[in-house]
Amino acid sequence: MDFVEGLPKSEGYDAIMVVVDRFTKFAHFVPLRHPFTAAQVAKSFWDNIVKPHGVPASVVSDRDKVFTSALWRELLAGAGTKLLYSTAYHPQTDGQSERVNQCTEMYLRCAVHDTPRQWRKWLPSAEFWYDSSYHASLRCSPFKALYGVEANMGSMGAWQHTPPIMRDGEEWDWAMHTDNLRAQLERAQKRFKKYADINRTERSFQIGEQVLLKLQPHVQKSLASRPCAKLAYKFFGPFKILDKIGNLAYRLDLPQDSRIHPIFHISQLKPLTPNYSPVFSELPSTGDLTTVDTTPVAILDRRMMKRGNASVVQLHVQWDKPATATTWEDYDVLRRRFPAAPIWNHQDSSEDARSEDRESVT
Repeated sequence: MDFVEGLPKSEGYDAIMVVVDRFTKFAHFVPLRHPFTAAQVAKSFWDNIVKPHGVPASVVSDRDKVFTSALWRELLAGAGTKLLYSTAYHPQTDGQSERVNQCTEMYLRCAVHDTPRQWRKWLPSAEFWYDSSYHASLRCSPFKALYGVEANMGSMGAWQHTPPIMRDGEEWDWAMHTDNLRAQLERAQKRFKKYADINRTERSFQIGEQVLLKLQPHVQKSLASRPCAKLAYKFFGPFKILDKIGNLAYRLDLPQDSRIHPIFHISQLKPLTPNYSPVFSELPSTGDLTTVDTTPVAILDRRMMKRGNASVVQLHVQWDKPATATTWEDYDVLRRRFPAAPIWNHQDSSEDARSEDRESVT
């Protein structure tokens, strides 16, 4: 399971929940409205997935707040479903849904590139296109893998409805069909693994060993605002390995105030070599604006900063304790944290004066 977000509003919807069966690759695309809660996602999951297919044995997802909520975990645990979360900073764990997300976006991009707010009308067609398309790993379409026959394409497709070829009196052998699919998937996985292993090296760590941790630039920005994230150090540490999770994940001894999940894929770790490369000695931490003893007393300067594809207003603020302390803070964060600070009265009066000047000129 995964979400496709950041879409323009279409009939009130602006997100898609993508659910893929790991065995047959059959997919469902469910539209959602922001802000959706765990209860709303659970209801959509029941209406669109559980109703036609039954309760799943296990669900693989990322660590979205919906999937990690107590309601979602208790609901699926009560149904006997095992929850499997992706490893931190390793989206390949949930690679099946990530790949289907790309296919969905590609289809919608081709269908509604000039009218993007019409994507909701094309979503059922996108789902039917994906489920009826030939998959090299299955040697058939997901539709046939699930139902045993190809989808009836009518006059749209290159082939017509083709029922299973069986002799008179014989029944469709689902066991043989399942065994064939499993053999095809295993053959495809071995082929993909062969090509992927060409550029890979064998790596392992021992419990107690010191390693360096790699965090992506956008993750660093979510933890602390850095003006030049691309030129910042890539690695943090060193940190001690506490435990080995499976064959490819490790639990690290992170600081107590860290807000990062402590289990990482081996691809995000590097052995510690003294004087090998510059690293951060500490993990980035979110600025603490919860103090009650300090108040902003003056705005010294303003600037516009680009953050992603958006522009953010920042203020150069002087604090009262100590009087020489000045920092750059986001306008929205500062206004929300100190709504009664005297700096806003001065700013509002200045804006009123400018408004009166404009009216007098008019």
